[in-house]
Amino acid sequence: MDIHDDHPDLPRLAAEGRIVAYFGYGSLVNRRTLRTKFLGIRRARVEGWRRFWLPREASAAMALLSVHPSDTHAVEGVVVYDLADHLPSVDEREAGYSRRIVDLARLQIETPPVTGVPLYIYEAHRGAADASDMQAAILQSYLDAVMQGFRTLYGAAGLRRFVNETHGFETAILRDRAAPRYPRAVSLDRHEADLFDRLVVDRGARFVDPD
Repeated sequence: MDIHDDHPDLPRLAAEGRIVAYFGYGSLVNRRTLRTKFLGIRRARVEGWRRFWLPREASAAMALLSVHPSDTHAVEGVVVYDLADHLPSVDEREAGYSRRIVDLARLQIETPPVTGVPLYIYEAHRGAADASDMQAAILQSYLDAVMQGFRTLYGAAGLRRFVNETHGFETAILRDRAAPRYPRAVSLDRHEADLFDRLVVDRGARFVDPD
Protein backbone atom coordinates (compact mmCIF):
# COMPACT_ATOMS: atom_id res chain seq x y z
CA MET A 1 0.00 0.00 0.00
CA ASP A 2 1.27 3.47 -0.84
CA ILE A 3 1.58 5.59 2.30
CA HIS A 4 1.69 8.93 0.54
CA ASP A 5 2.24 10.05 -3.06
CA ASP A 6 5.71 11.47 -3.70
CA HIS A 7 5.93 15.12 -4.66
CA PRO A 8 7.13 15.28 -8.28
CA ASP A 9 9.89 17.75 -7.34
CA LEU A 10 11.39 15.51 -4.65
CA PRO A 11 14.41 14.29 -6.71
CA ARG A 12 15.25 17.81 -7.89
CA LEU A 13 14.94 19.33 -4.42
CA ALA A 14 17.12 16.57 -2.98
CA ALA A 15 19.79 17.19 -5.62
CA GLU A 16 19.74 20.86 -4.60
CA GLY A 17 20.30 19.93 -0.94
CA ARG A 18 16.91 21.26 0.14
CA ILE A 19 15.52 18.02 1.63
CA VAL A 20 15.79 16.50 5.10
CA ALA A 21 14.15 13.40 6.51
CA TYR A 22 12.95 12.31 9.93
CA PHE A 23 11.98 8.93 11.32
CA GLY A 24 8.39 8.44 12.52
CA TYR A 25 7.79 5.60 14.96
CA GLY A 26 4.35 6.43 16.39
CA SER A 27 1.27 8.07 14.90
CA LEU A 28 3.08 9.01 11.67
CA VAL A 29 2.87 5.37 10.57
CA ASN A 30 -0.90 5.82 10.16
CA ARG A 31 -1.83 7.77 7.03
CA ARG A 32 -5.18 8.68 8.61
CA THR A 33 -3.37 10.93 11.08
CA LEU A 34 -1.44 12.86 8.42
CA ARG A 35 -2.46 16.48 8.05
CA THR A 36 0.49 17.77 6.00
CA LYS A 37 1.42 17.11 2.36
CA PHE A 38 4.89 15.70 2.90
CA LEU A 39 7.22 15.25 -0.05
CA GLY A 40 7.47 11.50 0.47
CA ILE A 41 7.17 8.74 3.08
CA ARG A 42 8.61 5.21 3.13
CA ARG A 43 8.52 2.17 5.40
CA ALA A 44 11.83 1.89 7.21
CA ARG A 45 13.77 0.26 10.02
CA VAL A 46 16.62 1.78 12.02
CA GLU A 47 19.04 -0.17 14.19
CA GLY A 48 20.50 1.17 17.41
CA TRP A 49 17.27 2.53 18.94
CA ARG A 50 14.48 1.14 21.10
CA ARG A 51 10.92 2.45 21.40
CA PHE A 52 9.37 2.85 24.84
CA TRP A 53 6.56 4.56 26.74
CA LEU A 54 7.76 7.57 28.72
CA PRO A 55 5.87 9.65 31.33
CA ARG A 56 5.14 13.15 30.05
CA GLU A 57 7.29 15.78 31.74
CA ALA A 58 4.26 18.01 32.34
CA SER A 59 2.19 15.19 33.81
CA ALA A 60 3.68 11.90 34.95
CA ALA A 61 0.12 10.54 34.98
CA MET A 62 0.21 10.21 31.16
CA ALA A 63 2.71 8.61 28.80
CA LEU A 64 4.08 9.31 25.34
CA LEU A 65 6.11 7.28 22.86
CA SER A 66 9.83 7.90 22.61
CA VAL A 67 13.04 6.11 21.68
CA HIS A 68 16.41 5.76 23.32
CA PRO A 69 19.75 4.48 21.97
CA SER A 70 20.19 0.72 22.28
CA ASP A 71 22.77 -1.29 20.37
CA THR A 72 20.71 -4.48 20.74
CA HIS A 73 17.39 -3.19 19.36
CA ALA A 74 15.84 -1.75 16.20
CA VAL A 75 12.71 0.27 15.48
CA GLU A 76 10.30 -0.06 12.56
CA GLY A 77 8.42 2.97 11.32
CA VAL A 78 8.50 5.42 8.43
CA VAL A 79 10.94 7.92 6.98
CA VAL A 80 9.32 11.26 6.16
CA TYR A 81 10.94 13.44 3.47
CA ASP A 82 10.38 17.17 3.97
CA LEU A 83 11.81 20.53 3.00
CA ALA A 84 14.80 21.58 5.09
CA ASP A 85 13.07 24.94 5.55
CA HIS A 86 10.29 23.14 7.47
CA LEU A 87 12.65 21.65 10.07
CA PRO A 88 12.21 24.49 12.62
CA SER A 89 8.44 23.91 12.47
CA VAL A 90 8.95 20.19 13.04
CA ASP A 91 11.20 20.98 16.01
CA GLU A 92 8.45 23.22 17.41
CA ARG A 93 5.83 20.49 16.93
CA GLU A 94 8.11 18.03 18.72
CA ALA A 95 8.58 20.29 21.75
CA GLY A 96 9.99 18.25 24.61
CA TYR A 97 12.01 16.11 22.19
CA SER A 98 15.61 16.46 21.05
CA ARG A 99 16.46 15.95 17.39
CA ARG A 100 19.17 13.31 16.93
CA ILE A 101 21.09 12.42 13.79
CA VAL A 102 20.65 8.86 12.50
CA ASP A 103 23.56 6.81 11.19
CA LEU A 104 22.46 6.07 7.61
CA ALA A 105 24.53 2.87 7.65
CA ARG A 106 22.06 1.47 10.22
CA LEU A 107 18.97 2.38 8.23
CA GLN A 108 16.90 0.24 5.87
CA ILE A 109 14.37 2.07 3.66
CA GLU A 110 11.89 0.43 1.31
CA THR A 111 12.52 1.68 -2.26
CA PRO A 112 14.15 4.97 -1.19
CA PRO A 113 13.17 7.79 -3.62
CA VAL A 114 16.41 9.71 -3.01
CA THR A 115 19.74 9.07 -1.28
CA GLY A 116 22.20 11.07 0.77
CA VAL A 117 19.51 13.00 2.66
CA PRO A 118 20.27 13.71 6.35
CA LEU A 119 17.93 11.79 8.65
CA TYR A 120 16.83 12.69 12.17
CA ILE A 121 14.96 10.93 14.95
CA TYR A 122 13.25 12.67 17.87
CA GLU A 123 14.09 11.50 21.39
CA ALA A 124 11.97 12.79 24.28
CA HIS A 125 13.64 14.40 27.26
CA ARG A 126 13.58 11.89 30.07
CA GLY A 127 14.67 10.95 33.53
CA ALA A 128 15.43 7.41 34.61
CA ALA A 129 11.80 6.25 34.76
CA ASP A 130 9.64 4.80 32.01
CA ALA A 131 5.84 4.53 31.95
CA SER A 132 5.77 1.14 33.66
CA ASP A 133 8.03 2.42 36.47
CA MET A 134 5.76 5.42 37.11
CA GLN A 135 2.51 3.68 36.12
CA ALA A 136 1.81 6.53 33.71
CA ALA A 137 -1.24 5.82 31.56
CA ILE A 138 -1.25 5.38 27.78
CA LEU A 139 -4.05 7.19 25.95
CA GLN A 140 -6.08 4.49 24.17
CA SER A 141 -7.20 6.76 21.31
CA TYR A 142 -3.55 7.52 20.50
CA LEU A 143 -2.55 3.88 20.87
CA ASP A 144 -5.35 2.85 18.48
CA ALA A 145 -3.98 5.18 15.79
CA VAL A 146 -0.45 3.83 16.19
CA MET A 147 -1.48 0.17 16.23
CA GLN A 148 -3.76 0.57 13.23
CA GLY A 149 -0.88 2.15 11.33
CA PHE A 150 1.49 -0.70 12.10
CA ARG A 151 -1.13 -3.31 11.22
CA THR A 152 -1.79 -1.60 7.88
CA LEU A 153 1.86 -1.07 6.93
CA TYR A 154 3.49 -4.12 8.46
CA GLY A 155 0.69 -6.67 8.79
CA ALA A 156 -0.21 -8.82 11.76
CA ALA A 157 3.42 -9.78 12.42
CA GLY A 158 4.52 -6.13 12.38
CA LEU A 159 1.75 -5.17 14.77
CA ARG A 160 2.89 -7.84 17.21
CA ARG A 161 6.49 -6.68 16.88
CA PHE A 162 5.39 -3.17 17.81
CA VAL A 163 3.64 -4.41 20.95
CA ASN A 164 6.28 -6.94 21.96
CA GLU A 165 9.33 -4.75 21.28
CA THR A 166 8.05 -1.48 22.79
CA HIS A 167 9.14 -1.22 26.43
CA GLY A 168 6.82 0.02 29.17
CA PHE A 169 3.48 -1.50 28.17
CA GLU A 170 3.10 -2.91 31.68
CA THR A 171 1.02 0.07 32.78
CA ALA A 172 -2.50 1.52 32.59
CA ILE A 173 -4.33 2.35 29.36
CA LEU A 174 -6.85 5.14 29.73
CA ARG A 175 -10.01 3.91 28.02
CA ASP A 176 -11.03 6.99 25.98
CA ARG A 177 -11.99 5.25 22.72
CA ALA A 178 -15.65 6.31 23.04
CA ALA A 179 -14.71 9.97 23.65
CA PRO A 180 -11.22 10.38 22.15
CA ARG A 181 -8.80 12.85 23.71
CA TYR A 182 -6.27 12.37 20.90
CA PRO A 183 -7.02 15.07 18.28
CA ARG A 184 -6.36 12.80 15.28
CA ALA A 185 -8.26 9.78 16.53
CA VAL A 186 -9.15 7.02 14.05
CA SER A 187 -12.13 4.71 13.69
CA LEU A 188 -11.73 0.98 14.34
CA ASP A 189 -13.90 -1.92 13.31
CA ARG A 190 -14.86 -4.46 15.96
CA HIS A 191 -12.16 -6.91 14.91
CA GLU A 192 -9.43 -4.28 15.18
CA ALA A 193 -10.63 -3.08 18.58
CA ASP A 194 -10.77 -6.60 19.99
CA LEU A 195 -7.37 -7.51 18.52
CA PHE A 196 -5.64 -4.38 19.82
CA ASP A 197 -7.09 -4.80 23.32
CA ARG A 198 -6.12 -8.47 23.48
CA LEU A 199 -2.54 -7.82 22.37
CA VAL A 200 -1.86 -5.11 24.95
CA VAL A 201 -3.49 -7.06 27.79
CA ASP A 202 -1.31 -10.05 26.89
CA ARG A 203 1.66 -7.66 27.04
CA GLY A 204 0.83 -6.70 30.64
CA ALA A 205 -1.31 -3.58 30.25
CA ARG A 206 -4.53 -2.98 32.17
CA PHE A 207 -7.45 -0.71 31.27
CA VAL A 208 -8.69 2.12 33.46
CA ASP A 209 -11.68 4.42 32.92
CA PRO A 210 -11.39 8.23 32.69
CA ASP A 211 -12.35 10.15 35.82
